[in-house]
Amino acid sequence: MSNFGGRPHGGHGTATIPCKYCRAPLSVIPGERAIQCAHCNCVTRIRRADRIPLPVMGPLTAPFQRARGKKRAVLVGITYAGGMRRGCGELRGPINDVKCMRNLLCQRFGFPAECIIMLTDDQRDPFRLPTKDNIRMAMQWLVQGCSYGDSLVFHFSGIGAQVADDDGDEVDGYDEALCPMDAFQRGPILDDEINEAIVRPLVHGVRLHAVVDASYSATVLDLPFLCRVARNGYWQWEDQRPPSGAWKGTSGGQAVLFSGYSDGKSNFAVVGDAQCCLASG
Repeated sequence: MSNFGGRPHGGHGTATIPCKYCRAPLSVIPGERAIQCAHCNCVTRIRRADRIPLPVMGPLTAPFQRARGKKRAVLVGITYAGGMRRGCGELRGPINDVKCMRNLLCQRFGFPAECIIMLTDDQRDPFRLPTKDNIRMAMQWLVQGCSYGDSLVFHFSGIGAQVADDDGDEVDGYDEALCPMDAFQRGPILDDEINEAIVRPLVHGVRLHAVVDASYSATVLDLPFLCRVARNGYWQWEDQRPPSGAWKGTSGGQAVLFSGYSDGKSNFAVVGDAQCCLASG
């Protein structure tokens, strides 16, 4: 996906904004920070003045009122089949990735099957499709009521993107994002929201391991520190704390992200330097 970013212009409280690229009117969806244009496929950032607050999320719907064991996982795999990626073919590996991760967690690490939520775009249950709303609810379920000794896993296999930063909390000037299956209708899930949803709520004694296989995903959890590990074994820590001084760490717990991504200098789509990010309160 390309042409992500840009700052729209519009009056405070308006329900529509113009596309940054083709100027077509775009309806502002409550809670969204970016929106994709159906005419030119480009994504425009919704500035703060034009955002419509998302209603406070109430109790989780029945399909997400799952077992609350000490080991819980959310596994997301999206192929973008059926023309979801306009002008591009579908991905082949994400659903298999999710199945392999589930088997690994259950057989090797003792995760109860009933404490794992799988969201893939080959399912018939509408609450098991990796839409933006379902991913949001699943992330809420993952960390809700977390307590000492919890082991949490978030896995995403699909497409990532970059969006121009608008609040000065990114060292490189870009927010990273994950693309749900309805990204063309609802926009991507920005790293700011992901950090708020599954990083900051982690209390003392809770550990989150995130595994993300998507482009631009090295800092998609917005963690304060990043370790670049090269193919030859060379590694180096980098300080990724926001220039704005905003706190992006946990509430005492620990979050670790493992990400494989392309740095744009390779002929491979996803193969590149392995990224490991660590944040602790």
